[in-house]
Amino acid sequence: MSRLPQRIVCLTTETVEVLYALGEQDRIVGISGYTVRPPEARKEKPKVFAFTSGDIDKILATRPDLVLTFSDLQCDISRDLIKAGVTVYAFNTRSVEDILGMIETIGRLVGAEAKALAIVAGLEAQIEQTRAIAAERLARTGKRPRVYFEEWDEPLISGIRWASELIAIAGGEDIFAERARSPLARDRMPRPEEIIAGNPDVIIGSWCGKHFRPERVASRPGWETIPAVTSQRIHEIKSAIILTPGPVAISEGLPQLLDIFDL
Repeated sequence: MSRLPQRIVCLTTETVEVLYALGEQDRIVGISGYTVRPPEARKEKPKVFAFTSGDIDKILATRPDLVLTFSDLQCDISRDLIKAGVTVYAFNTRSVEDILGMIETIGRLVGAEAKALAIVAGLEAQIEQTRAIAAERLARTGKRPRVYFEEWDEPLISGIRWASELIAIAGGEDIFAERARSPLARDRMPRPEEIIAGNPDVIIGSWCGKHFRPERVASRPGWETIPAVTSQRIHEIKSAIILTPGPVAISEGLPQLLDIFDL
């Protein structure tokens, strides 16, 4: 009998995405209700938790031998599961490198390291190809577009680290790149006047859990002078793509950023 976990509960969508990509989806016995990738997971797997709330008994009823959680946001459920005798692996993915490391780690946890390394190699190749395209554009135009990435609107929250890094890989300059390094949303709350002073050429919105409204952004007091507003370069990237710290952020997020930055 294999000593590797056979009954895995995934409480965030990116670990589900990775296990399906590895061909190890049969090990999954429960998922978060917020899982979106791959689409078939929502049809095939029981939803046992939301994101930060739910009934621990629903998780325990699946008899898991491993639960995969994410960050301090799920520290309470991680603690409760550990106290209940369940093995928990809590990822704290914050950067592009962390995303790649998470894929490799899951591969090792389920005995599919070679497949995981192949997925990572493919994503690394895509990253390098994107860098090359961005470098060619910079050589041609002499300009990197200044970018304001908005993760939430009330209150204003700018982008998290992996989103900021993807912007840089695709040839943009995140106006709040330093703030993006903080894992806490409260440290990523710029004042409107700071955004105006940042003079972004492009605004990208990805309001986690709700539809982005570019017209609301454009109509904010004082924002009519921002180049991104005057040139109508206000774009949305779906949160299920760019705010998910999994392969999709790279595989689909980078191509969308390249298109947006194509002057």
